[in-house]
Parts: sequence; C-alpha cells; structure tokens
Amino acid sequence: MKTFENTDDSVVVIIGSGAGGGTVANELAKKGIKSVVLEAGKQLDSSDMENDEWTMFQKISWLDKRYSAGGWHGSVNHPNLPAWIVKGYGGSTVHWAGVALRFKEFEFKTRSNYGAVEGANVEDWPVSLEEMTPWYEKAEMKMGVTGKTTGMPHLPWNNGFRVLAEGCRRTGRTDYNSGPMAINSVENDDRPACQQIGFCMQGCAIGAKWSTMVTELPRAEDSGLCEIRTDAMALKIEHDDTGKVTGVLYADSEGNQHLQKARVVCVAGNSIESPRLLLNSASEMFPDGLSNSSGQVGKNYMCHTSTGIYAVMPEKVHMFRGTSVAGIVGDDVKHEPARGFNGGYYLEFLSLGLPFMGAFLEPGNTGWGRSFSRAMEQYDHMSGVWALGEDLAQEQNGVTLHGSEVDQYGLPVPIIAKTPHNNDHAMTAHMVESTSQIYESVGATDIYELPPYPASHNMGTNRMHADADKGVVNAYGQSHDIGNLFVSDGSQFTSSGACNPTLTIVALAIRQAEYIAQEMNAQNI
Repeated sequence: MKTFENTDDSVVVIIGSGAGGGTVANELAKKGIKSVVLEAGKQLDSSDMENDEWTMFQKISWLDKRYSAGGWHGSVNHPNLPAWIVKGYGGSTVHWAGVALRFKEFEFKTRSNYGAVEGANVEDWPVSLEEMTPWYEKAEMKMGVTGKTTGMPHLPWNNGFRVLAEGCRRTGRTDYNSGPMAINSVENDDRPACQQIGFCMQGCAIGAKWSTMVTELPRAEDSGLCEIRTDAMALKIEHDDTGKVTGVLYADSEGNQHLQKARVVCVAGNSIESPRLLLNSASEMFPDGLSNSSGQVGKNYMCHTSTGIYAVMPEKVHMFRGTSVAGIVGDDVKHEPARGFNGGYYLEFLSLGLPFMGAFLEPGNTGWGRSFSRAMEQYDHMSGVWALGEDLAQEQNGVTLHGSEVDQYGLPVPIIAKTPHNNDHAMTAHMVESTSQIYESVGATDIYELPPYPASHNMGTNRMHADADKGVVNAYGQSHDIGNLFVSDGSQFTSSGACNPTLTIVALAIRQAEYIAQEMNAQNI
C-alpha cells in the first residue's frame, strides 16, 4: 500500500471508511487523485466475520462512551448506546443488511409537500429525484443491486417472507418483493452469490454483500493513490488564517497525536461523529465550530420512525434461515395526510436471531417473566418486520458535547438527544395496525411489538440546503463556509425519507467525488 508523508498537503483527507468515505476514496483514486483515509477503528477483513450475533456486536460495534438524552426510547432502553454502528475498516457497511432503496421524489421535497409542520424543521433538499437518478444508477451498478439497473434477479424468498407476502396478498397489497438488495444473487464483480447464511448484519463472511471493506477500500489501496490508516481517530480539523482547512489532527492506537496535512478534507464519520468533529474543531475564527455559521451543525438528527412487529404463526417458520432482510413491502410509502401523519413507511421482513430477539423483546432486565418465556418458546414459529418510516427533522434533536466528561481520546463525550414528534406516534400506530392486519390474515396467534432498537440509520446533523442560513453544506456536500471542506456521509441528509440511507449515501459520494475532482483540476479548491 502506498503511504504518504504527514507533511504532504496535496492529498484529500477522508475521515471515515464507510459508505461515504470509502466510496469517495475509490472514486477519487479512479480520477487520479491522492487521498489518506483516517479510520477510527481496527483493520477488518472477511476472516474476522463470525456467524454469532453477540460476538460480532462486541467485535465491530462503536462502543465508545456516548449518552442518550431526550424523550426517545434510547434514553430509557439504551442510555449508553444510542446508535448501532461499526467502528472499523469499512464502517457500517460491514453491519448493514444490504437494502438498497431510492428516495421518492416527494421525500426530497418535504417542505414543498408537507408545508410548515408545527414542531418540525422540515426543508427541501437542493437536489431532486430527477437529478439523482443517474447517480442512483451508478451506485446500483457499483454495489450490484438486484433488480432493473443491473439485471440481476432478486434473492430467493425465505419462509418468513413467504408468510408476510401471503398476508400482503390476502389484504390487497401489491408492492412486495425480495429486493432491491446489494447482495449478489449470482456471481458478480468478483464476489460470490449469496449462500443464505443468515448473518448479514454480522458482516458477510463470503463477500456476497457489498461493503467498502470488500470493494471500495481494497481497490482504492491497490490504485497506489490511497493510504488507509486504521486506529486513527480524528480529533480536530485545522485551518489557516483565511479559514481554509489545512489538515487533520488524529490519534493513533497508542494515543500519539499526528497532523496530516490536506488540500481538501471530507468528513464521513456518521451523523454523530461528523458534527462532533466539526464542533470540536472550534477556534477563534470559528467559535461555534467549523462550517457552523447557520447554527445547524449537530441539529436535525434523524434515525427513522421504527418499530419491530413479530407474529407467532400456527406452524413452524424458522425465519432465521436466509438473508436477514428477506423481503420489502412498499405499499405504504406515500404521502397521504388523511392517514394522520406526513410521509410513509416500509415494512421490511427482518430475521432476528434468538439472542437478539431475547435482548430486544424486553430491553433492560431481559429473560424474566411468563410473557417473555412464552414468546421465546414460540421463536421458531415467528415471522416479523422492522417497520421504518419518515422521521421529521427537528432542530431540538441532535448532537452536543458534554460539558465536563471526556472519552479515551480526551474529547468531550457526545450526547445524542432526540424526542419523538407527534408524527412519529401517529405513524407508529399505523405501522402496528397494518402489520397486525397482514399477519392476522394468515392466522397469527400472537403479535409482539418490540421497542425500537439502537439507531442504525443515522441522518441529518450537517444537512444540505440551498440557503447557507438554513444548512451546513450545499448540494455537493461542500461547506457553505469553507470551500475545501466537505461532508460525505448521511449527516448531510435534509430529510430522512422512509428508505434505508446507504444507497443514497453512495450515490451522493460518487457525485461528490466527481465534483471534487473538477474543482481541484480547476484550481478552485
């Protein structure tokens, strides 16, 4: 692997190696641009993947000290684990389940479609679905998404999804299938076809699922134009007297600090670490943090309105056999205010292994009580969904820095505050009613509503907006305040949509890399 001197100020420094950072690194390498990727976690490869939920949770999760605050489930059920993301080579693409859905047009233009929503901070993206469609297609080709763009067939249905699909048919629903997924159904892109192992969220041991660990990062390294430094925690972004960013201060595995010079800096550390870094980079010139003239850094945190609904069927299902998300129902992804809420939601079949089902059924003091025991005894009869929908941006929801407590790097601990909007309560009730109707139509004997899990779809906190007074970055993820500073992850999302965010992150990253290359070649940055 090529290495660069810390004094080399011609490189693009990319903070984070997940869907955004890893994709930007590889795309820039293909354009002949040098980069250094700083990944806070460890080096990982396929040999590290084990088919064990708790082992992999401990091995790959970001478990640094964090706090939940506000009125959401996290502050009660997961006070020290607000988000379920990965700290390691490949970021959360190691953990994601592979669902690759596009935003709908109305989801890009929520202010125009929803109007001013009381208690929310709803705004339009400065891009449209029409503008994003070619980038979505590029992302789908890159990731090997099953369906129309690539021509790859969807993955086979498992028993759990067959039960859900039959309930959909009986209740008049029509939009259900086992894709689109960024998991090979046939051999593709030097990666094998899915073997239906069933531990997608623990890291795909054979590489059938797209992740930057398997594709983007090794290819960027092989180009000779990218160096990836693991165990490299970004502490602060430095800038010069003109306000232009000049490098990134980071700590290695032994706590030694280094300053990597940079021509351009791309922040791709997820919706918690990215605003945290910008806030920690406050200076005399930028007393409120970098790129924060709008006051929106750390604000408008979104993680999808979600709940788990699991039904016990009369016969054995064995839902754990097959891909973790074996099917998607999209009939309710629409904006129909008559339902009593803005936006829509998906029902995604999700197989939880027995250990995670036990942990999530009754978070906290689990493993006790007659109702809990009854549910666990019926595990092999279950089919269930993760229902996820539009989470409206609220300025009060976001990431702030603890006033006194610091982590192992000496940085203030992040506090992630979130309080549900009335929209969330109305949507969740509709999710439960719809899913119950589906499963009851095929003879469900019991239905369990699981409290939401720690957030794995983290969005907002550095949102894009055409107006510099209302957003942190422009349509290309470029800081309104600092021309050579970019945000390359889901924190740039203006709205959450109802769909899993990874495909959109990758599409934006491909688009951003092209823009960065153009601006660098034109000597604008």
